Amino acid sequence: MSFFSRQGKDPAVVASKVPAHVAIIMDGNGRWAARRGLPRTAGHRAGLESARRVIREAGRLGIKYLTLYTFSTENWKRPPAEVDFIMNLPGEFWHSERRALEEANVRLKILGDLCALPAATRVVVEEAVAATRDALGLTVSLALNYGGRAEILRAAQLFVERYAGRGTEADFASCLYTEDLPDPDLLIRPGGEKRISNFLLWQLAYTEMIFLDKFWPDFTGSDLVQAVQDYQARVIRQGGIQG
Repeated sequence: MSFFSRQGKDPAVVASKVPAHVAIIMDGNGRWAARRGLPRTAGHRAGLESARRVIREAGRLGIKYLTLYTFSTENWKRPPAEVDFIMNLPGEFWHSERRALEEANVRLKILGDLCALPAATRVVVEEAVAATRDALGLTVSLALNYGGRAEILRAAQLFVERYAGRGTEADFASCLYTEDLPDPDLLIRPGGEKRISNFLLWQLAYTEMIFLDKFWPDFTGSDLVQAVQDYQARVIRQGGIQG
């Protein structure tokens, strides 16, 4: 069975109108665990299973780019044991799913500053990126040690170096971590919060947004399908008028 296989069809999803790029803020792992009397790490492990489900569903739906907010620059403030657990998850995911991802032609990309990551985490994510660099299927970007403001500051510095401050918006965008990605068409945030939390501040200028009350570990492939259907029902003008 293919990595992206699933029984059944979604007749309400119009293939020609599937968003090319979906970004997700994977929120609510800790609260999901707390409500069950479990340690926060149990929520993060359950969140990893949700990521697996959503990657599969995204590929099956024909989404070309999926970006997952994995660990922010602010998340270092969490207890060290929790941070250590989270830092081990990328390696766990890569080692368990490598063959399936390669067979499915998935490209892995990292958005963020890798320098501050633990050496073992940095090695495994760099290995995953290198091994899938030439894949032509779904691109899965993990925002890891990522902050939108830090990204814009880094891009501004590169912009001045490359263009002496005289470039265009497109030139500035080429200095971002997402230089080879289109801006997201759709942002999904489960977990009940209604904010973007320093995520893709430049790129979300005209992105459609969906906020859900359910926590990320409870998010399923069907929830992604429903979000795509919601997106397809909207009139998207991006500053223009409806034709």
